[in-house]
This record gives sequence, structure tokens and C-alpha cells, in this order.
Amino acid sequence: MKFWQMLTWMEPEQMMDIARFAEELGFKGVMLGDHGVYPRDVKAVYPYSADGKPPMKADDYYPDCWVSIAAMAAVTRRIKFSVSVYVLPLRNVFEVARATGTLGLLSGNRLILGAGIGWMKDEYDIYGIDFRTRGKRFDEMIDALRLLWQGGMVEYHGQHIDFPALQISPAPPQPVPIYTGGASAPALARAATKADGWIGAGNLPDEVPTLMAELHRLRKEAGRDHLPFRTVAGLKSPPDRATFQRLEEAGMTDGVSYPFFYTVGQRSSVDEKKRAMEKFAQDIIRHCS
Repeated sequence: MKFWQMLTWMEPEQMMDIARFAEELGFKGVMLGDHGVYPRDVKAVYPYSADGKPPMKADDYYPDCWVSIAAMAAVTRRIKFSVSVYVLPLRNVFEVARATGTLGLLSGNRLILGAGIGWMKDEYDIYGIDFRTRGKRFDEMIDALRLLWQGGMVEYHGQHIDFPALQISPAPPQPVPIYTGGASAPALARAATKADGWIGAGNLPDEVPTLMAELHRLRKEAGRDHLPFRTVAGLKSPPDRATFQRLEEAGMTDGVSYPFFYTVGQRSSVDEKKRAMEKFAQDIIRHCS
């Protein structure tokens, strides 16, 4: 099993130091969080908590994902970068294709596009984008991105994404892998039929085997079970070696070290973060990787 360090909500100026240290400790990669904007008044119900209240607040840090990843990629050599998860249907497909393709090129193919449809209708309303069609737009954007990353003249004609023959250059050396998020039936089907991996939004350990089995069933049904596929699950339980080993046997390929918000507090020093990472590496990575 491989492990990711979550960087969600952390101080942006510390990211380069933390990314370098994650590489030293043997983490597979680091992941950011994403929101385009965060309104003062949020009416949408957060789907991943019992009370419907989101864990984040308007003043929690959401630096630009691609700028942050570029800075970290410049000071590292091996670790990978992703987002859990980038709200793809909010964005312009050409801007995403250019930014991610350039990052794939400059990082040596170390970027993975972790993407989802998002839950906050308020955010969509501010952007002026139809919340109800975000799933269909997401599916078309995945198809269009893969075309645009190929290089050369390409065109796409969908219901929500439509463009004539055009080219974005330079193309990345290889297509950027896409991991999709969400645990609903449509989200799991999307991951199984369109993605190279799946990212959970936080699960109890006992939920994971069922999710892994369903993803395997859907991938087999789609004739894609022979293709490489990663499953990244953040657990709603303290990190435990035996639990990770059991879930690896059930098909989970990647685990997560909690955001520093949960381990050392909302604001903490680089040294405090490093100590938390060292403990995770000593207790988990060295025994499970």
C-alpha cells in the first residue's frame, strides 16, 4: 500500500518544505483540497457529515492548486501530486487542459488530476453554472481533456462541451491520470468506466471492502478490470497498521495521512508537521508499503 499526505488547509508558505520531507519519508505523494470560492453564507448541505455541516470555513486556506503544485514540483524529484478533489465542472476545460498538461510536462509526469463534481450549490450559483448538470458536464470534460492532452488538432461535440478543431501546445508527454471522487452510485460508476483511480471522501474502515468490491464489479462489467486502477481512501478512524493491511487485502491501494488540522492543529510550525509525518511513517509506512 502507498500513502499520501493531505495538505488541505495548511499554510501555503510551508508547502515546499513539507513536500520535500514527504519525499524523504517515503510518501507516494501529497494532496491539496479545492474550492473556487467560499461564500459567507452556505446553504448547501454537506453530504459527508451526519449533521450536514461542512468541516471547512470561509477563512480556511484554499490556494490555487496548480500554482501550489508547480512550486512543490520544483523542489522535489519523485513524489506525486493530486487534489482531493478539484471541482472540475466549475472550470473552463481549456484552462484546465493547459494548466494540467503543462504541469504534467514540467513535473516529469507526476501530476494526477483528482476531480469531482462538488457539493456546494452556492459555489456554482456564484460562478453562474448550472448545478443540476454538473455530472454530465464532468463526464464530457473528462473526454475532452483526454483529447486535448493528446496534442495535435482535436475537436469535441457534446451537449455541454463543444468546440471545433483546435490545439493546445505543448501537450504533456503522456496523458494526465484522472482519479474521480464520490461514493454515490453514479460516482462509483463514473470512476469504474472513465477514471484511472478513485478517491474517497472519508470512510469508516468497515465501509471500504464493500466499496472496493463494487468498484471491481463495475470495472469488470465495463471490461476495464485489466487496466491499472488506484483506490485512495481516507479513513474516519485513527491510523492503524492492521486496519491498513486488512483493507489492502480487500483492494484498497492507497491510504491517507490526515490533514495537519486534525493532527497538530489549525496552525502549526513546519517542525510540528514534520514530527506528525515522522510518526505516521514510523508507525504505518515502514510496515505497510
